[in-house]
Amino acid sequence: MAFPHLQQPSFLLASLKADSINKPFAQQCQDLVKVIEDFPAKELHTIFPWLVESIFGSLDGVLVGWNLRCLQGRVNPVEYSIVMEFLDPGGPMMKLVYKLQAEDYKFDFPVSYLPGPVKASIQECILPDSPLYHNKVQFTPTGGLGLNLALNPFEYYIFFFALSLITQKPLPVSLHVRTSDCAYFILVDRYLSWFLPTEGSVPPPLSSSPGGTSPSPPPRTPAIPFASYGLHHTSLLKRHISHQTSVNADPASHEIWRSETLLQVFVEMWLHHYSLEMYQKMQSPHAKESFTPTEEHVLVVRLLLKHLHAFANSLKPEQASPSAHSHATSPLEEFKRAAVPRFVQQKLYLFLQHCFGHWPLDASFRAVLEMWLSYLQPWRYAPDKQAPGSDSQPRCVSEKWAPFVQENLLMYTKLFVGFLNRALRTDLVSPKHALMVFRVAKVFAQPNLAEMIQKGEQLFLEPELVIPHRQHRLFTAPTFTGSFLSPWPPAVTDASFKVKSHVYSLEGQDCKYTPMFGPEARTLVLRLAQLITQAKHTAKSISDQCAESPAGHSFLSWLGFSSMDTNGSYTANDLDEMGQDSVRKTDEYLEKALEYLRQIFRLSEAQLRQFTLALGTTQDENGKKQLPDCIVGEDGLILTPLGRYQFAGQMAALCSRDDFLGSFCRYHLTEPGLASRHLLSPVGRRQVAGHTRGPRLSLRFLGSYRTLVSLLLAFFVASLFCVGPLPCTLLLTLGYVLYASAMTLLTERGKLHQP
Repeated sequence: MAFPHLQQPSFLLASLKADSINKPFAQQCQDLVKVIEDFPAKELHTIFPWLVESIFGSLDGVLVGWNLRCLQGRVNPVEYSIVMEFLDPGGPMMKLVYKLQAEDYKFDFPVSYLPGPVKASIQECILPDSPLYHNKVQFTPTGGLGLNLALNPFEYYIFFFALSLITQKPLPVSLHVRTSDCAYFILVDRYLSWFLPTEGSVPPPLSSSPGGTSPSPPPRTPAIPFASYGLHHTSLLKRHISHQTSVNADPASHEIWRSETLLQVFVEMWLHHYSLEMYQKMQSPHAKESFTPTEEHVLVVRLLLKHLHAFANSLKPEQASPSAHSHATSPLEEFKRAAVPRFVQQKLYLFLQHCFGHWPLDASFRAVLEMWLSYLQPWRYAPDKQAPGSDSQPRCVSEKWAPFVQENLLMYTKLFVGFLNRALRTDLVSPKHALMVFRVAKVFAQPNLAEMIQKGEQLFLEPELVIPHRQHRLFTAPTFTGSFLSPWPPAVTDASFKVKSHVYSLEGQDCKYTPMFGPEARTLVLRLAQLITQAKHTAKSISDQCAESPAGHSFLSWLGFSSMDTNGSYTANDLDEMGQDSVRKTDEYLEKALEYLRQIFRLSEAQLRQFTLALGTTQDENGKKQLPDCIVGEDGLILTPLGRYQFAGQMAALCSRDDFLGSFCRYHLTEPGLASRHLLSPVGRRQVAGHTRGPRLSLRFLGSYRTLVSLLLAFFVASLFCVGPLPCTLLLTLGYVLYASAMTLLTERGKLHQP
């Protein structure tokens, strides 16, 4: 691509736009590489906003750009290779960023596309607590409307990169894309490894020309200290936006300003969608959701958390010790210590709280679950980690992780109680749901972890008045003075005070804390244990019924009563579809989960045995369960609520079909949609009374005198014509099927002509 050297920048932009339409993608990228190498920053800065938007898509989601979230190497290997090379942290696009960075160019970014709490804060002229926004807000004559942030090239690029995960439309369900194979996911991993290194230091900015010197990055704009983490509270951080801090030109900050910027942008764009005030409002059942994350979004956040644990744990033992704070350490070492508690903890907690409370009760919650469990286990990403123990001998959690557990107490306790409430509302007969219960129980059952959590709760619940020297303390936010990289204040040695500070900073000082090892949570655990026992019994019953069927299908399955999976959720359970292996997995997951819960909460064998006896398992002489779920009463076997509706979900799915089979079933089965009309049947007409809970099969008419007399009369008349009982029964059945089919068609046709 040849351009006159002295052409106007507007012509350069117009030429690139035309090439993006007329030239193949590979040729476009080759031309861009040459332009970045040959043109000076003065001309390149005019194409930079267009190029960034062309790559990552527009902020309103209309333009998809290069569609990095769908681009996979195994599907489009050539295009994938070109994109990854161009956008690599050591590639041409980043060279362009550093080339513009050296000239101190600024680019406007609209505040209206920032996460909700940040946008609302800036529009109210209140400076957000994150240093990322300090000294960047640009006022307009119209006041709060049309506000922009003045960002340097690196910030502008990372803002667009991070927001493209949020602003672009969710991937269609029909498009089966594995997130971890996509270009976007892999680029996130590369950027994290480059700018948050677990070994060595951050690579210096790339030279813009061969043999040239690296451009020096601009000084940091925020001037916020690495204050005692966990002590800040959003309500105490409100400062007028006109009081933005001045630029701090500390040369030591040059080493990590890109690392801090990358982390802050990722956290702000991906996690900061809920403030503490908004979270408290969301507790109302009438509250509307402001932002709903996708499964892809959650998977990317999990990648961030795993890398942050590895980044923080890459400190050498002498650097990680509390005494190291008082010694001269590099900015990167300080950043490793403060990255998670200072920037991530509060926003992640509110993000998880929202997911636990609003995510659908289906198998897609596994993504949220694994993200949470990854954060709870920083020892898995430590360089000195031991080999994982076997299931019978799990690895013990070292006591050195007790401070992390205590300073993240709510992440363990309150979210665990939230998970219990979710688990009690799910179908544990499904292997996918059983697996989630097993995963959580296994993590919390790691030796010494429950003891550390319980110790943290004891520190929080410790009466404040018992210790006189702590009575004067207030749980307030740190002051915003001094340099962002100034030495940390003296470490708080009072563990109880630190735990209280953590809880109050995340929940507010008027929070109501429910102990994980208290009576309320223990009641939930016992209910879950009972539900697990019941699910094990149900799965075994279904397995036995399937095994006894000669064809492997029951009569209801022949009619179409099979489990149906919609949107990754289960109308009943997925045992019928997955077979005996699924039953074995479900039983294995639930059996181990029950044992882990017994270990965590010290449940006695007698308590668990009561749940098994309460089920009243009925077995025949061969030891196989033949009946639906039931208990033994004074008058014999009694169906449990589960036994009454074990096929309810499948019946509802069948009634919702749009074909003839669905119409035929709607004609015979009582459901809410039929509650206002009469059902026609050979045994007469009756009106559906009241509000039913769902479709059901009623055979009570077989016990009525009218039915019995009618059958006897039919057999008597048939005997007069030398027709035996069996042929008569077949004729009656055929006649009824024809009659019911005709009535089904007439009923459906009648519905079409209704106004």
